[in-house]
Amino acid sequence: MNKNIPNQQTENSRRNFIKKTSLGGIAALTVGSLTASASAFDGFLPVKEASAEKAALKPDITIRTIPENMVNGFYGADVKPVATIKPGQIVAIETINTVGINKKNPEEFYQKNNLPIDEHAQEIITILKTIKPEPSGLRGHVLTGPVFIEGLEAGDMLEVQILDILIRSNYGVNSVWPGGGAIPDDVKTPEAFVYRYDKNKKFASFKEGIEIPLKPFFGVMALSPPADLGRVSSIPPAFYGGNLDLKRLVKGTSLFLPVSVQGGLFTTGDCHTAQGTGEVSGVAIEASLTLVAKFVIHKDKKITHVRAETPTHFIAIGLDKDLRQAMKNATLAACNFIKDDLGFTFNEALSIASTGVDFEVTQVVDQTVGVNAMIPKSIFTNRKFEFWNS
Repeated sequence: MNKNIPNQQTENSRRNFIKKTSLGGIAALTVGSLTASASAFDGFLPVKEASAEKAALKPDITIRTIPENMVNGFYGADVKPVATIKPGQIVAIETINTVGINKKNPEEFYQKNNLPIDEHAQEIITILKTIKPEPSGLRGHVLTGPVFIEGLEAGDMLEVQILDILIRSNYGVNSVWPGGGAIPDDVKTPEAFVYRYDKNKKFASFKEGIEIPLKPFFGVMALSPPADLGRVSSIPPAFYGGNLDLKRLVKGTSLFLPVSVQGGLFTTGDCHTAQGTGEVSGVAIEASLTLVAKFVIHKDKKITHVRAETPTHFIAIGLDKDLRQAMKNATLAACNFIKDDLGFTFNEALSIASTGVDFEVTQVVDQTVGVNAMIPKSIFTNRKFEFWNS
């Protein structure tokens, strides 16, 4: 998601619509089962599903969305972690959405859109009234983290297994604005659309006659860049992950990230309940979600660039400021994966990529744009691939 959205409520009504959060701090942790942390999870799921999910997941740690646990739109090796976890622990990380909400008067958003100022809304209001901008001027998303993973060292590969994604509220927000998105010159007036969810949280609609299926995922999942890069904005994605806006990263998939610093320093947020490939308005249906994940350390696998996997596909990712170059990078990443990991020659890999791999425009709005290559496992008939969610 592109966070350079104009704030209609401030003097500078153009691109910096979201300028929130503060540095890490000490985490408020809940250790134990979902029952023990019921206040963090009640109401996320349809009633008929909630008890079964709670019994199955049992997070070891819940990282709450309180001001001390939020970071103001950046990553960096010097950012103090808000929690320390062990590999293999199940971790629930709460996040918030602030799109459409004016920091100076956050209550106005709820009143204007006839939304209750409930416990979750109060949480958002408190964060917006408490957090301060990053001193150097970096801007980006309101994120939760970073999280330090014990035993994770530079050069390792971290696998983020997405066990579940829980919807924390009954609505999400999409915006359009002049100068933003894929057609910046064609939008003449800014407008925000509040998408309300049906009672089972399967669809979203901002007016009668339109229903968007909900497929929640996290736009931002990142590790810290190398220390010599200093702090970087969360807006452009990079080799360490970040603002990929990859809609394929739903429940039951894995993200693989190269590790640059001890502990990794995992940060997440920019949550979406639905998004088209491209994210052409500049944002998706922006939402508050909880990530339930397990972190797996791979000591014997070295990667230099983010990649992903689903039960049915490997996903290679190409990034660049230019879409044509991002396509080239995705093609090269796909070919190198097929060659190095699956045992084909480079020319064979390119032939396979041309005949059996689909390339999708991930997003075109985050300064650095993305293309993802969907490599189907089914075409490799002599191989059986093990995957935790197969």
